Amino acid sequence: MKSLSNKRATILIIDGYPLASRRDLDIAGMKQAWKLFADMAAGYLPRCECRVWFPSDEPLAPGGFGPAHYDAVIWTGCNLTIYHKDDARVTRQIEFAKEAYRVGTPSFGSCWGIQMATLAAGGQVKANPRGREMCLARNIYLTDAGQKHPMMLGKPPVYSAFISHLDEVVRLPKGASLLACNDFTQVQALAVTHGKGMFWATQYHTEYELRDMARLIVARESKLVPEGFFTGHDDLAQYVGKLEALAHEPARKDLRWQLAVGDDV
Repeated sequence: MKSLSNKRATILIIDGYPLASRRDLDIAGMKQAWKLFADMAAGYLPRCECRVWFPSDEPLAPGGFGPAHYDAVIWTGCNLTIYHKDDARVTRQIEFAKEAYRVGTPSFGSCWGIQMATLAAGGQVKANPRGREMCLARNIYLTDAGQKHPMMLGKPPVYSAFISHLDEVVRLPKGASLLACNDFTQVQALAVTHGKGMFWATQYHTEYELRDMARLIVARESKLVPEGFFTGHDDLAQYVGKLEALAHEPARKDLRWQLAVGDDV
């Protein structure tokens, strides 16, 4: 992947959440998906310029420009279903990802991003028969390829990470290198070389912090309680309160132990 550190990089952040879903995140008090990545990008590339596209509501990217106009593309999470190919909100994103591969614009993404990296290069995504993986993906382990890949530089051999998804990659495309797995989701991280392009991606959310996950749990209460993650509102609120307290006081041993949050998180 070409280095962007010494230039004023122009990055397109693609936030696939529909407007109604973005409003739900606002109501829950969560930072928007695009903003999480914009802040993360600014931390690594202070001179970068991030532009945002909401493809579920806007048919064209800013200015009508394609991926060749940008130095890199970042894909956020999204609550659409990527294999619903009768949904124009989905298909326009897939076509954009295919074009990025064709012209050689490097891409990175989490969650929806790993599914986009896969499908646009000819792989397959399906619903995970185990259901939702939520809050923390446990015991993610690096493959042999992952231990050597620059995206995983500094990662321990086994780690946990923030996560929220129902679908998973079930067949890798040609040119894909599997970087990380766990028992719940076989493909937790990969790198795809396809056409002229490269796409690095994780199923887990590299951009989240504790408070972001806490607020996402609030936003997903109507799904998480029926799915059995919590016995009811009070149980959920207590768990969220612990996450937010630890976010405020990250050295608290009691909360780190109760929530099983280690230094890797």
